[in-house]
Amino acid sequence: MAQWGLMSKLLRSIPTESVDELYPPNTFPIYVRYLLADWIETQPWEDFELEKVDQQLQAQTLLNQIIMYLRSKAEQETNVVEKIRLMRTSSNMEMFQQQSLNFGVMVRDMLRKERHLINNPPQQVENLSIMPLSPSQEPAPEAPKTSDVDRLVYQVLYVQDCRQSIHQQQEDLNWDKQNLETIGPSIQNGMDPQNTELQKLQNKIQKQEHNLKSLNTNRFGQLKNAVESLGHCQARLISQLKAWSWEQHKATIGHPFDDNLGPLQTWCEQLLGLNGKLRQEWMLAGNPIPELQDMLVTLQQELIKSSLLVEKQPPQVIKTQSKFSTVVRYLLGEKMAPGKPVMLKAQIITEAQARHLKQFGTLPSDNVGELINNTAILEHHPTSKSTCATFRNMSVKKIKRADRKGTESVTEEKFAILFSTDINITGCDTPYRIQIISVPVVVIVHGSQEINAMATVIWDCAFSEPDRIPFVVPDGVPWKLMCMTLNSKFMSEVQTQHCLNQYNLHFLAQKIFDQPDISGDFSKMMVSWAQFNKEMLPSRQFTFWQWFEGAMELTKRHLKAYWSEGVIFGFIGKQHLHLILKDRPNGTFLLRFSDSEIGGITIAYVAASENGGQKIQNIQPFSKRDLEIRCLGNRIIDIESLAFLYPDYPKHGIFEKYYTDDPLPSPEGGYIGVRLQTKVDAEVAPASSNLSCNTPRSEMPDMSPRMLVQPLTSPLQPFPGNSFGADSPGGAAGFSFIDPIGIYSPEMPPPTNMDVDYDFIEKLIQE
Repeated sequence: MAQWGLMSKLLRSIPTESVDELYPPNTFPIYVRYLLADWIETQPWEDFELEKVDQQLQAQTLLNQIIMYLRSKAEQETNVVEKIRLMRTSSNMEMFQQQSLNFGVMVRDMLRKERHLINNPPQQVENLSIMPLSPSQEPAPEAPKTSDVDRLVYQVLYVQDCRQSIHQQQEDLNWDKQNLETIGPSIQNGMDPQNTELQKLQNKIQKQEHNLKSLNTNRFGQLKNAVESLGHCQARLISQLKAWSWEQHKATIGHPFDDNLGPLQTWCEQLLGLNGKLRQEWMLAGNPIPELQDMLVTLQQELIKSSLLVEKQPPQVIKTQSKFSTVVRYLLGEKMAPGKPVMLKAQIITEAQARHLKQFGTLPSDNVGELINNTAILEHHPTSKSTCATFRNMSVKKIKRADRKGTESVTEEKFAILFSTDINITGCDTPYRIQIISVPVVVIVHGSQEINAMATVIWDCAFSEPDRIPFVVPDGVPWKLMCMTLNSKFMSEVQTQHCLNQYNLHFLAQKIFDQPDISGDFSKMMVSWAQFNKEMLPSRQFTFWQWFEGAMELTKRHLKAYWSEGVIFGFIGKQHLHLILKDRPNGTFLLRFSDSEIGGITIAYVAASENGGQKIQNIQPFSKRDLEIRCLGNRIIDIESLAFLYPDYPKHGIFEKYYTDDPLPSPEGGYIGVRLQTKVDAEVAPASSNLSCNTPRSEMPDMSPRMLVQPLTSPLQPFPGNSFGADSPGGAAGFSFIDPIGIYSPEMPPPTNMDVDYDFIEKLIQE
């Protein structure tokens, strides 16, 4: 049996009630279209026109092929019901023998209408009458692979056809019984001494009764099979809905996620329609199997309640008194009964309440928080074919905390938002209570809590299990799993394809486990929540997550291009650093994230030592503020001690494209212009010797090590309205700032104050 092509797309994407209207039940029923799916679509039906009488023979040939196929299929069929149906349909098609061109045009129009329905689903079609369409129209994109839905549609159609066959057979039987009653007295009066006609009629009636009994038995069996198939298909659908929600949860840590709910919505609508058809068939069958009704009602309730999803989750870290938005979508929105608008309500619940709701289906009445703007109407959007409730300006006004255990902080406490409403579905007598909870959220009252709250969210998203008890997470996880999480989160947050390499991950393990040995094996070690974001790192005032998040945020804001092109080595320990730089020429450097500061990037480079050897120097880390003042590329170009990016790339070839030549602003108010330039301590002295062209060095004031001034490469033009020129006694050459960055090593701690000495600069300019 062919199942693909245009017919399959139609069954997958269009409600069955719309499909039923396409095919004349007596002359070309849908099951014939299904049987001949591929063959039908490869024949030249589009060529037929009633005016072209010369096409009569071609149409006759196609009609005869269909009739012969149905008869051949009937001869091979062992199922009595199927055999009778095929023979009756082939006989009905015989009426077209004298009007074969009409038959060809009928099939042509059916195919046109199929294409039209696929490209224009019923909610957008005002007139479903057959209309000419261009054969070049392309079908709409397919829904997900739902061949089991195709089979279920065919099963339902089979049950319906069984009922129609039984009805036809019963009418024939009633007619023959009436004839028997009519001719019986005539035979008894001797008009038919041998009772030939009576015997034939009685045999016919006996055969019809036997066939009817077989038809009914087969009908009940097929109805039961269809209901069971509906249950299996719906279980698969609900599994897909849960998988969609699970992938949405995992997207927080960078996992790929397809948020398109269109195919799942079509699937939900199809199953609800098929459920209604099967309930109708059960009633028309005289209620032969009572348990089928219970099964169908249960399946319907489960589908209606499972079709509510949070399409756009609220932020997982919510600050009180701050606005946020979220969107809830109902996949059966088009099946809602018209009339009173459906109002969706949101409320915040605790972890304990979420557990009670999952276990018992009810919510304790305790009010743990107050939400502002917590109601929204479920509205249908024809363009997107979706029914959504959009909460645009929701806010947590206040929150009631639970009693904390031990050292647990407020940023470890998880809440959720519960969305609920009562809904009426067309064809259902009673309203249904539907509800859905959001992903876990952490409520904070101050921005300083955000990083720790995000750690709670990351741990929950990365390490929770599907269908868990809300919101249980393990206390520890394997390092391998932690590696994957850190890498995925880093790449998604920075929006880069450049991942953390094995050296980066090895150093992160050294960091979190406090294991300085570079040769250690961490693959089988377990990471605890305390190690992740509760315990301070050794000799530091911050946790592992706070440090890692700082490097990630710095990269996202200021270093994305450098990281994406592999210019930054990133996470590397000093022991590993010395191993790879020890044999490199002077001036070789690499970029790494600061080990001692949050959100800093430093430059390690090879320099000449006092005894003629080599030493590894680490320039004081550049912070977010430093890079806002002057970008990393400019700073590297500034520092003359840097020559080769590890292993041996000339720095100008690598960093030239990152260099930005900031234009010198036009000075105002009689001041001269200044420009920042980065220098390390070792370069300050020679730079300061050229501080002024006109002032002897012996007369220069003592220079601050934090900020120096040097002449610009081209002198400033005299200020407008200023009578002093550059060489006049009251004039001054143009200057630029030098921003020296301290070098720190085990022998020399880094400077702690990098502020600009503006008093000194102003004094120097005035002199």
